[in-house]
Amino acid sequence: MTFPFRLYPRLVVPDPDRASAFYQVTLGAERTFSAPPGDDGRPSVVDHRLGGSSFRVSPAVSSWGWLSPRDLGGSAVLLEVEVDDPDAVGERMVAHGAEVVVPIENRPYGKRSGRIRDPFGHLWIITGEPR
Repeated sequence: MTFPFRLYPRLVVPDPDRASAFYQVTLGAERTFSAPPGDDGRPSVVDHRLGGSSFRVSPAVSSWGWLSPRDLGGSAVLLEVEVDDPDAVGERMVAHGAEVVVPIENRPYGKRSGRIRDPFGHLWIITGEPR
């Protein structure tokens, strides 16, 4: 039995507007919605479209149990994005404050990929066709 559903990963970050700008510039994400700022000046959710997928960013609010990777001491989730040019995407991410965890290289399983930690602590596998 199947149920119709849509899955929206929500990345918890200290500053949703800053994170949104980072994902737009580095990944080409399209910002599709932003809730009005709350009492703390941050939107409670910012929606994005990335190719045929969607994801959201929300502020860290410890009283709600919404903790960022930095609050938790790391990320328990890997986000994988397949792109035409993984090297260019990785370089853009690093130029905007991300760090390389695993270099982007041709892998024995037939992909070119590596792992990047964005400035908010989220881990991304950037993958594409080998060179």
